[in-house]
Amino acid sequence: MAFTRATGKHRGPSRLSRKRAGAASVAAIATTGVIGTLASPALAAEAGGPAPVEDTGLTQAVAADSLAEQIGAQADAQQQEAALAAAQEKAEAEAKRRAELRVKAARDAAERAAREAERKRLTTYTLPVAGSYVSTAYRAGSGLWSSGSHTGVDFHAASGTKVVAVGMGTVVEAGWGGAYGNNVVIRMHDGTYTQYGHLSSVSVSAGQQVTPGQQIGLAGSTGNSTGPHLHFEARTGQDYGSDIDPIAYLRSHGVRV
Repeated sequence: MAFTRATGKHRGPSRLSRKRAGAASVAAIATTGVIGTLASPALAAEAGGPAPVEDTGLTQAVAADSLAEQIGAQADAQQQEAALAAAQEKAEAEAKRRAELRVKAARDAAERAAREAERKRLTTYTLPVAGSYVSTAYRAGSGLWSSGSHTGVDFHAASGTKVVAVGMGTVVEAGWGGAYGNNVVIRMHDGTYTQYGHLSSVSVSAGQQVTPGQQIGLAGSTGNSTGPHLHFEARTGQDYGSDIDPIAYLRSHGVRV
């Protein structure tokens, strides 16, 4: 007998019906551009593969948000690095500035100290013969002197003893001085004059600058002299007769006599 197909709700659609349904779905997609939620599983089943996940746009939004967060975090990190670098550069510049100020302050202090030491050295006075003493006082009377009195003081000194400038000045006379024998006259930095007589030798020349304690000659007994010694005078002017008390002069400049 002939095989007959069952009818009713259990009867599956014919191949022709399925083809028509598929064609209708394709037509609907072409018309609306949207794949329905019911049609997608049917097409997937027809193709024999798993049903695709519906694309609602949330995945793209989440990805965009994540990328934006990464870019923002990267920008924040770069900004922080730039801020730290700027702060470090500023700190290093400040440290360098402070170091330079300290070096400059130290250099300035050293220069001031050197200038002060030089000023003191140049304004310091000393004895014309180290460790000596006065053997003949100022204004002592005697027929040995043409003025009738001693116009300076005599410092005890053996022949050949070093004689030095008592302070800073300029030599205005160096050589033979008549009754003074070999002598040196110095115009001091304060405008006064000092004279050194009866020298055995002279070691400076006129116009030469001298400093305190600088050797100008050696003690002797040349000129009007009765024996080796140094005749020392202090004057207000270069010429004879302008003498002042040499001991008071030296003491006024801090020399202990």
